[in-house]
Amino acid sequence: MNTQTKLQFSSISSDIYFEITQFLHLESKLLDDRMFHDWLSLLSEDIDYRVPIRTTKYKKDGNEFSNTSYHFFEDYFSLKKRIERLDTKHAWAEDPPSRVRHFFSNITVKATEKTDEFEVFSNLMVCRNRGDSTNVNVLTGERVDIIRKTDNFYELVKRTIHLDLTTLPTDNLSMIL
Repeated sequence: MNTQTKLQFSSISSDIYFEITQFLHLESKLLDDRMFHDWLSLLSEDIDYRVPIRTTKYKKDGNEFSNTSYHFFEDYFSLKKRIERLDTKHAWAEDPPSRVRHFFSNITVKATEKTDEFEVFSNLMVCRNRGDSTNVNVLTGERVDIIRKTDNFYELVKRTIHLDLTTLPTDNLSMIL
């Protein structure tokens, strides 16, 4: 690790690191407990939430992640509508609801040019089980978040999830990653 990288990561106070980690724990708990409306309250109204499609490429062929195709490309309005739909009888993919667990690790927090915003990297694993099946869908990847400190707590401003898989082992993506 070069000196510049060390300085960027070491400039975050332990208090801020702890608070951001607690924010991520709260977010996971809300999603796992299907408290989606409460989860929505953790999002900035200018949220940018993306999961680009990954393709297998040789190094010489460039980036594995698409800039034009996404599993999810959401804003606050579309996420709110997805959550509201779960309250209706028309969310067939989630009736009965999936059992989902979010795990994250390897959290690093980096200061940004804005004093109230932080770039947060973490590894993600989402496990999902449906009905009486013994099959568990497991999705893993890296999250790159922008988290903003507010008067009340923190809010998620941007999330990009880079999944490890090119072919997803699930019938649908009705859960929130």
